[in-house]
Amino acid sequence: MDSARSSPDPRYLTGNDPVLIKLLIAGPFAVGKTTLIRAISEIAPLHTEEVMTQAGAFVDNLAEAEHKTTTTVAIDFGRLTLPNNLVLYLFGTPGQRRFRLLWEDIAQGALGALVMVDTRRLDESFEVMDLIEEAGLRYAVAVNAFPQAPTYDLDTLRDHLDLRPDTPLVLCDARSRDQSLDALIALVEHVIAHTHLEPA
Repeated sequence: MDSARSSPDPRYLTGNDPVLIKLLIAGPFAVGKTTLIRAISEIAPLHTEEVMTQAGAFVDNLAEAEHKTTTTVAIDFGRLTLPNNLVLYLFGTPGQRRFRLLWEDIAQGALGALVMVDTRRLDESFEVMDLIEEAGLRYAVAVNAFPQAPTYDLDTLRDHLDLRPDTPLVLCDARSRDQSLDALIALVEHVIAHTHLEPA
């Protein structure tokens, strides 16, 4: 990790006042959003997980998530402080279509989003990216490394996901604090490069 990745651009930071950034952790059902927030948060994360019912089996795709027994029904929330008093508020959003109105409420005030994807279900990511683009948010994409999931080089993934050349694309194991941190830093750098941030 180079110095630019470990320290946000100081042009946007003054004194010791914290700069607060609201970010979304987004992606389709069962892609690892809750796992990433649990791995990275410096506080005990808030989760709104509920046990999945038989009724949910008719609307949620369990093809690659056979062992999943709970799902987020509102938000996950965590916090992370980076160098120079840059404080990230992380809001994990439900990935299912039926939670779209809730997603739109959670997205208000956010400066960017980390979109998590699974190479076994890449097409399920398009709806989430459409929502984020419609909201005018900058985003980065993190490819979560699931066991037995096919692997592709980043150029192939970028082409399949139809990403802009400047959209960050990283590989990430959501269980790893270090890899999750790298993914968030890539997003923060992308946001800072396009946003003038003021201290809180």
